[in-house]
Amino acid sequence: MSKTRPLILASASPRRKELLELVGLKFRVDAGEYEEDLALKLSPPVLAKHLSREKALSVSQRYRDALIIAADTFIVFRSALLGKPHTTAEAVRMLTLLNGRPHTVFTGYTVLDVKTGKHRSRSVETTVWFKKLSPAEIHAYARTGEPLDKAGAYAIQGLGSLIVKKIDGDYFNVIGLPLTSLAETLKQFGIRILA
Repeated sequence: MSKTRPLILASASPRRKELLELVGLKFRVDAGEYEEDLALKLSPPVLAKHLSREKALSVSQRYRDALIIAADTFIVFRSALLGKPHTTAEAVRMLTLLNGRPHTVFTGYTVLDVKTGKHRSRSVETTVWFKKLSPAEIHAYARTGEPLDKAGAYAIQGLGSLIVKKIDGDYFNVIGLPLTSLAETLKQFGIRILA
């Protein structure tokens, strides 16, 4: 692993921070100010990569020689993109929409070498099926506050685990960072987590 160059996580997500800590990476957090725009007319995989790249580029302006990891996660349900609810009412609406049905979680991530400009962007998708919930269960979960500021209004690693019936794909992608894919990409930048 690089000893002199800083590794920067360009994300304010505590979940992404925890995942990088889980695999033993040493890094700093610098979330930047980039505001993602889910209304851009791009396919979900392309949009996910685009948003992560823009986040990385935004933060890169503050560094001369660093590796930056940026990511963006959103939900696609019947071709509609769902971001993060900011109110309990929005959370209830999203959870009701997804209730008993499958949806796809897209996470785009970018690794950017500020010094050379080399970058790699990837998009990973995971299908998630919710179990059938009663209106009372939806409201009870929404009132916990956990769904707020989470893509799709749930946290699979928290109480949201009780509403997920099954997944097809990378579990960590649903949390917000596909670790296996990211580890392979980091090798291209000289960082080996399992050295």
